[in-house]
Amino acid sequence: MPRYTPLVESLPSTVPFVGPETQERARKADFKARLGANECVFGPSPRAAAAMASAALDVWQYADPENYDLKHVLAKHHGVAAENIVVGEGIDGLLGLLVRMLVAQDTPIVTSLGAYPTFNFHVSGFGGKLVTVPYRDDCEDPDAIIAAVHEHNSPLAYFANPDNPMGSFHGKDVISNLINNVPHGSLLCLDEAYCEFAPQEELLPLDVSNERVIRFRTFSKAYGMAGARVAYGIGHVDLIDAFNKVRNHFGVNRLAQAGALAALADQEWLRHVVESVRTSNARIAEIALENGLDPLETHTNFVTIDCLRDSDFAKRVVAELVAQGIFVRMPFVEPQNRCIRISSATDEDLELLAEILPKALSAAQSG
Repeated sequence: MPRYTPLVESLPSTVPFVGPETQERARKADFKARLGANECVFGPSPRAAAAMASAALDVWQYADPENYDLKHVLAKHHGVAAENIVVGEGIDGLLGLLVRMLVAQDTPIVTSLGAYPTFNFHVSGFGGKLVTVPYRDDCEDPDAIIAAVHEHNSPLAYFANPDNPMGSFHGKDVISNLINNVPHGSLLCLDEAYCEFAPQEELLPLDVSNERVIRFRTFSKAYGMAGARVAYGIGHVDLIDAFNKVRNHFGVNRLAQAGALAALADQEWLRHVVESVRTSNARIAEIALENGLDPLETHTNFVTIDCLRDSDFAKRVVAELVAQGIFVRMPFVEPQNRCIRISSATDEDLELLAEILPKALSAAQSG
């Protein structure tokens, strides 16, 4: 066998998420509705799809390792310089690079208990020590995050806004205060994957002069390109330049770059998707209420639903929905795991959900 490092020897072989395809193989049947991965069922801009199809003819060429065109268009879109943008293979890929730059063996890294698990996966993979703080009122707790950073002298903290898995959102005053309290020498990773669904007037304006924060955004959610794996970070020029020391320069493929450029140019489609998501989320909330459940307020493309029982009951609900052909997920840490999480969907998918959810609840209640 290869001579693995002691760190790799100590880690379990795992993936942060069990994909719907894995579950379909296990159950030997396709899902009727795919409502668990927070994908954008409304799809990418037709212009983006056409651009990717056209780019396929040139896929024999390597992609531009500088991501030059995409970086410059993103910079213009956000009113910053291209030197303040790093492009990567989804936020997951950028998280891995960020952790690689800042985490060594036993480095204390702060996050919320139950927050996005891929960040934790990367921290563990580079030998870091996770310091977790609980949610407060089903929201990530900025005060607890900052207190933990100071207490443990942590170089990095993770905070998602809007949040996955609960769908909550903090306004610009809260986020500004959070960033201002990050100690110098530490960095806040602000994951804004769902920001297009949040109140735009409450998003904190970009400030690329601040070396204490990096903000990640993606084409996976509102832009409907999860399978393309393309996202970007916005930050201080020195921090962005450091990514060039470790990033996979050919990681973002030609099709993804072409699709992202076209998607960004079609803001009308983006507005259509955001409105479609709001309509879908409202219907999901209605279905939950009709079944005696409590939908939480959301600023994402999913609705987290309180099952008003314990985690065992929520797990049974998820299992029954999966057994009847509807793929959903749930938070995995107490007390948020009393909930299930349902992604925005088409009218047809939601009709199926309305039909099957009462049956799943009945089966779960009977144990």
